[in-house]
Amino acid sequence: MEVPRVGLGISSPVSPCEEMIKNLSLEAIQLCDREGNKSQDSGIAEMEELPVPQNIKINNITCDSFKISWDMDSKAKERITHYFIDLNKKENKNSNKFKHKDVPTKLVAKAVPLPMTVRGHWFLSPRTEYTVAVQTASKQSDGDYAVSEWSEIIEFCTADYSTVHLTQLLEKAEVIAGRMLKFDVFYRNQHKEYFDQAREAQDNKMLPSVKDNSGSHGSPISGKLEGVFFSCNTEFNTGKPAQDSPYGRYRFEINAEALFNPKTNLYFGDFYCMYTAYHYVILVLAPDGSPGDHFCKQRLPALDIADNRFLTCAEEGGRLVFRHAQDVILEVIYTDPVDLALGTVAEISGHQLMSLSTVNAKKDPSCKTCNISVGR
Repeated sequence: MEVPRVGLGISSPVSPCEEMIKNLSLEAIQLCDREGNKSQDSGIAEMEELPVPQNIKINNITCDSFKISWDMDSKAKERITHYFIDLNKKENKNSNKFKHKDVPTKLVAKAVPLPMTVRGHWFLSPRTEYTVAVQTASKQSDGDYAVSEWSEIIEFCTADYSTVHLTQLLEKAEVIAGRMLKFDVFYRNQHKEYFDQAREAQDNKMLPSVKDNSGSHGSPISGKLEGVFFSCNTEFNTGKPAQDSPYGRYRFEINAEALFNPKTNLYFGDFYCMYTAYHYVILVLAPDGSPGDHFCKQRLPALDIADNRFLTCAEEGGRLVFRHAQDVILEVIYTDPVDLALGTVAEISGHQLMSLSTVNAKKDPSCKTCNISVGR
């Protein structure tokens, strides 16, 4: 898309993602504060006759777009050539005006029929609070702009990744998953006190807890889905779980069939890394018809339990055989309580490698392997 010439003092956007803007014609993105944008040096002049946008409405919000509309006096509509949209992350509202901003603070768009879609992953991130205000403007023959007063400030929050975005992540994860290795047990490492609490105060059960904010910022399961975390990766040379763990020296092991069987549904949850060569795939195991299953059906891509690139359960020779991907670290969330009586708890012989913990781990936004072209 060719970017039109803009007036004096307003710089053009620099982005390789022009195709992401569909309904919004951006003439400029300027890193500035609204308080100083009417000066003579900026090439913008006041004109009282231009209507101030009223009753601003934000809807159709996705992880990297939203629709905006407003009411205004129709008398001067024919004179309006552009809209100025001031968009800021909410946490930056009172930041130092000379500090580098995470997002552009002004979008200049040609006047188009409302509602107007604002779309762009380089300045919109998922699950993020923003403030927005609007001016109407009239471009003058000398290239300057006459503008209205700013509208009221409206707040909104962008959405999580949709199943379309998660499917894109899934496809990228499939590329590096590697060959499948057999395994027999799921396991969960914790401190001794965790298992004592389960026995004494939770009817001998490990209870689901809310997933933390590790992984992709737009993941729809972070801070929402409840489950019990398990691992299943094995060492290539032994076929057994590693003896080291970042989560505690005590390990609960349970036969794979107890959690993963034809009555269990499997979902893809996320794909991420933490500034290292290791990549993680989050999968969800949900008993068919359970509350966790209903949650996932609406938000996550479902996987065929017998035929996928990450975790499989298939009948071979009259029994169920289980396999996991070799080249990614799987984090498996089981959405129901798990009775300790179904497995065993024992102390591991290895080390507690705290540096490998993924608790609230932030995803590397620069990794080309596990990022997609929407907000990170």
